[in-house]
Amino acid sequence: MVHDPLRSLKGRLIVSCQAYPGEPLRDPDTMRRMALAVLEGGAAGIRAQGLHDLRAIRAATDAPLIGLWKDGASGVFITPTAGHAREVARTGADIVALDATARPRPDGRPLAESIEAVHAEGRLVMADIATEAEAVRAAELGADLVGTTLSGYTDDSPRTAGPDLALVEVLARRLDVPVVAEGRIHTAGQAAAAMACGAYAVVVGTAITHPTTLTRWFTQAVEA
Repeated sequence: MVHDPLRSLKGRLIVSCQAYPGEPLRDPDTMRRMALAVLEGGAAGIRAQGLHDLRAIRAATDAPLIGLWKDGASGVFITPTAGHAREVARTGADIVALDATARPRPDGRPLAESIEAVHAEGRLVMADIATEAEAVRAAELGADLVGTTLSGYTDDSPRTAGPDLALVEVLARRLDVPVVAEGRIHTAGQAAAAMACGAYAVVVGTAITHPTTLTRWFTQAVEA
């Protein structure tokens, strides 16, 4: 594990290496290889999901690792409970990402309990939020960094065509904790724009590591 993962990620690219259930690439060793490939390309850190994937990636690299556990398909399903958060922390992930929106958590427990569970394991917390108010609250509860991951994916957050750069800019000015731009960043230009808006780091997933979606974009363009 790196000594100071936040410092290592400042001003850098983080790549999300994830595949959906049932897809050909949904395999821990494949995600391990994907992680190594993007690190070779210059990524500073990895974001990945699932205990098996996280353990495989952690065993292969000391690069900063943001871990999460998706459990469910709707509502709060990104590391939804303190129990999930604790297990993710124990994979060796440096940072545990969890849903920090205002939506009810599946076990009815408060967000603060999940943040405390991660800190008790000696790891950092990345709060995935959708709105400014959620980001402020997460920082007040002790989140170590905040990501715009869920902007546009909850009922009370508008979905922009690309990344929510306005939210990134507002949070970068308002919060004392690092703000990570994530969500619908599909081009290098958008990544650069997020940094210009004050992002501490940028997470890109689909546009780098999801060939099914990339192929669909090209297919639609060709067939149009």
